[in-house]
Amino acid sequence: MKKQAPFQLGGVEVPAGGRATVNLPMARLYTHSEVTVPVHVVHGRQPGPTLFVSSTIHGDEINGVEIVRRLLKSRSLSRLKGTLLAIPVVNPFGFIQRSRYLPDRRDLNRSFPGSPKGSLASRLACLFMEEIVNRCSHGIDIHTGSNFRSNLPQIRACLDDAETARLAKVFGVPMVIHSEVRDGSLRGAVAEKGVPILLYEAGEALYFSPTAIRIGVRGVLNVMRAIGMLAPSRKKSCPAPLVADKTTWVRASMSGIFDKRVALGGLVREGELLGILRDPLGDGREEVRAPAAGVVIGQSNLPLAYEGDALINLARVKDHGTAEEVMDDFTSGLTEDDFSLEK
Repeated sequence: MKKQAPFQLGGVEVPAGGRATVNLPMARLYTHSEVTVPVHVVHGRQPGPTLFVSSTIHGDEINGVEIVRRLLKSRSLSRLKGTLLAIPVVNPFGFIQRSRYLPDRRDLNRSFPGSPKGSLASRLACLFMEEIVNRCSHGIDIHTGSNFRSNLPQIRACLDDAETARLAKVFGVPMVIHSEVRDGSLRGAVAEKGVPILLYEAGEALYFSPTAIRIGVRGVLNVMRAIGMLAPSRKKSCPAPLVADKTTWVRASMSGIFDKRVALGGLVREGELLGILRDPLGDGREEVRAPAAGVVIGQSNLPLAYEGDALINLARVKDHGTAEEVMDDFTSGLTEDDFSLEK
């Protein structure tokens, strides 16, 4: 049995079969306090792929922190082949402040691949690319909804790449969205290097979603099995997800209070009522209806809406019958444990 060489990161050497937490230094606070990006390294005894799992690029998207914590506790990692790099908080500044952004108000996920001489966001992006991405063969980036929005568990990926498409479908979510990469995003910078990367979206910023967390942990383990880092599972494989290549935010046609009539994961037909906007100080009232058939993959949780605000996010589906079957299979596969944070 071939033993793999030690893994080097940030001046730390991790032997085969070992674990370490490496703190990558970044810009200090102006109080001289040091700020670091902690990276958990799990280095298997045998050679294999190197996977990074990152979370909290947006400092208020905290579901991934718990997903990483549970992943690192998994007994399956004792039989790991290759190397896992788990980064629970990529944006420590935002995490400390419970903010999406960095102190310079820049969005880190619009700053990749970054520059060692650029803004704070650009320097942090550059650090992540050089120390993490350049060492990896695969990546998973974890996000949640933002701005009082929540998301159905979903994978966003560029499905034009065959390996990325394969991994997206084995993750174990009800919906896979074909999504072109955005300039400046981590996903875009990683894909440019030819590294397959998945973006897992689920839940709401600043709140734990037990279901999203448990699906996320299982999904990461499913991907690790699919790329040969872990032995195949004996459990029944997840049903094939719905795949959509178009999503639409339905927006408020007037300012008012939105009385929502659908839920995440709900199937709607074209013209179906999504909710009612009411003027809280008058008699104004407008119905909000679906512009096309689809699955509700995102929603605003704030009832107060300005004209033009995003209310409901629909993933377009062509076959309503298949969509209903997939969503039923997904819902019936959840257990009571999926709605509990105890683990």
